[in-house]
Amino acid sequence: MGGDAHGMTGNVRDAQPPRRGAGTHENVPGNVLVSIGALLLGMLLAALDQTIVSTALPTIVSDLGGLEHLSWVVTAYLLASTAATPLWGKLGDQYGRKRLFQIAIVIFLVGSALCGMAQDMAQLIAFRAVQGLGGGGLMVLSMAIVGDIVPPRERGRYQGLFGAVFGASSVLGPLLGGVFTEHLSWRWVFYVNLPVGVVALVVIAGVLRIPHKSTRHVIDYLGTFLIASVATCLVLVASLGGTTWGWASVQTVGLALLGVVLAVAFVAVERAAAEPVLPLKLFRVRTFVLSAVISFIVGFAMFGAMTYLPTFLQVVQGVSPTMSGVHMLPMVVGMLLASTASGQIVSRTGRWKVFPIAGTGVTVLGLLLLHQLDMDSSTGAMSVYFFVFGLGLGLVMQVLVLIVQNAVSYEDLGVATSGATFFRSIGASFGVAIFGTVFASRLDDKLGEAFEGVRLPSGVTLEGLEADPRDIAELPAALRSSALQAYASSITDVFLYAAPVALVGFVLAWFLREDKLRGSVTAPDVTETLASNPVERSSYDEVCRALSVLGTREGRREVYREITERAGYDLLPAASWLLLRMKKYGWVEPAVLAERSAVPLNVVLDAARQVEGRGLASREGLDLVLTELGQEVAERLARVREESLAELLGDWWGPDRPTDLIQLVKELNAELCGSDREQPGASGG
Repeated sequence: MGGDAHGMTGNVRDAQPPRRGAGTHENVPGNVLVSIGALLLGMLLAALDQTIVSTALPTIVSDLGGLEHLSWVVTAYLLASTAATPLWGKLGDQYGRKRLFQIAIVIFLVGSALCGMAQDMAQLIAFRAVQGLGGGGLMVLSMAIVGDIVPPRERGRYQGLFGAVFGASSVLGPLLGGVFTEHLSWRWVFYVNLPVGVVALVVIAGVLRIPHKSTRHVIDYLGTFLIASVATCLVLVASLGGTTWGWASVQTVGLALLGVVLAVAFVAVERAAAEPVLPLKLFRVRTFVLSAVISFIVGFAMFGAMTYLPTFLQVVQGVSPTMSGVHMLPMVVGMLLASTASGQIVSRTGRWKVFPIAGTGVTVLGLLLLHQLDMDSSTGAMSVYFFVFGLGLGLVMQVLVLIVQNAVSYEDLGVATSGATFFRSIGASFGVAIFGTVFASRLDDKLGEAFEGVRLPSGVTLEGLEADPRDIAELPAALRSSALQAYASSITDVFLYAAPVALVGFVLAWFLREDKLRGSVTAPDVTETLASNPVERSSYDEVCRALSVLGTREGRREVYREITERAGYDLLPAASWLLLRMKKYGWVEPAVLAERSAVPLNVVLDAARQVEGRGLASREGLDLVLTELGQEVAERLARVREESLAELLGDWWGPDRPTDLIQLVKELNAELCGSDREQPGASGG
């Protein structure tokens, strides 16, 4: 039966059935759809900026210089968006998400404009951090606002739209970055955000209406600042140690010690915090700790590779920025396919352990294949290597979020989910920084070896070759090959050094304990698995998302067959479906109900005949109304429907279950027993 999965609904909490003939119109208004469109634009901006820069980086470096700082263009954005995410989430709860979302757009647009005007690498890195602050807010708040303006029953559908936009941006980002860089300027990679952002800002200001409700939070500002500072210290040590500063230098040792001191302070602050940004008790859950480490490794490999592969393609292979984006597509497609498929398989079978093992194993294989790349690699071979690498990452990403959600108590569900993605974000920052350090160090050595004793043409220096790949074109043909070979081996050595890190993830995956999957744990949003920054949602929001997905997916004949059987009645599944709608609305007209739902007319008429024949409903003109016996049967069916939803929550639905969970199940059950679109007297819309 498909009736539950269709129709735009408003919230129907405790709605009284309308008087017959009264022309009510309770559908979701058009401005909600326009608001969703504006939110999607906001999400698109933040999602694109994760990937659109990668194919422009070689050109940016050539223009601004400072190849050794290339990684920080990505790292600055990652660190800023990661640190800001929990703050945006809680400030939105406290002060209203509409205002915060507008502020996030403005910060993001200011950062984008400044990035486009940057005159040197230091400016670009600083402005990318500003952009990251806004990007973190766009990602978090756009998803949270959907929960404010769309009832639980419809949420799964809209979150699917956000997932689709996010997936599309992962594919389009490298392509658009290449197109703008090649045909306009790398600065348009940032300027393109301005018109899109302004449209989103105007629409949100004029159309978005969010019910006013504020939730008081004790915001862990100090904990957020400390964990961001620890991450920054460690990333600075990883990226500058051994290159800009010696490993034994005062700066490197001092930063490392500062990181340790700040980490100790963070632990002390989190112990005392009323609402810690990362509760320490999570680290007593073995599955969470193992998943966090594996998430770190996945982020390390994924963003490190995505940052340096375009450099290999453009400098070594000589492809255009646009074509480097096309060459990257097999990796992104591999990630999307494997991520979506693995999440769906786990949600349906309940078996998950094979995926983190297979995913980390295939990632190791992918890194070793990427190490085989050289100047002469064919397009076919590169595509296969990229696809294998993306496949490995995709197999493990969705599942890590699932198993963390499955391993913690209800009260920790929200922070555990954002915690798992937080560690992937930190891993991404480390990966990009360490890949950059290894690359810069190896390039210095390789170029030194290749041109030892060789007289370079006037105006060309080794330092110039390291800072600006365009200088390679100034070399004679005989020397050009040596320079390209130095670049090729320096980049591909990075993948070789990353392979043992991924291997650690493969070993750890074997130690994960495959606990039975809760019924309410479903494949997470694409945004939770591909996003560079954590997804911050409360435990209530997480369960609401999962149950709305399940409720929509369950809008089938099987649900009504099951609840009819459990209630102990010998009725057609469609008869139970019809009785629940009569209970909710007070009366129905079968032909009109069939027209407004996805249930075929002949099925509805068969159900109507059965409930009449059994004395469960009687006719009043064209309308059917419940008899006293029908009312009892419908009440029993509704109770069983609610129980079946509650059972999906597993041990979260214990004797001491929280009141917000009870309220959510009641609300969702009410909405699943009939949508506003099907309501008699409402516009068919």
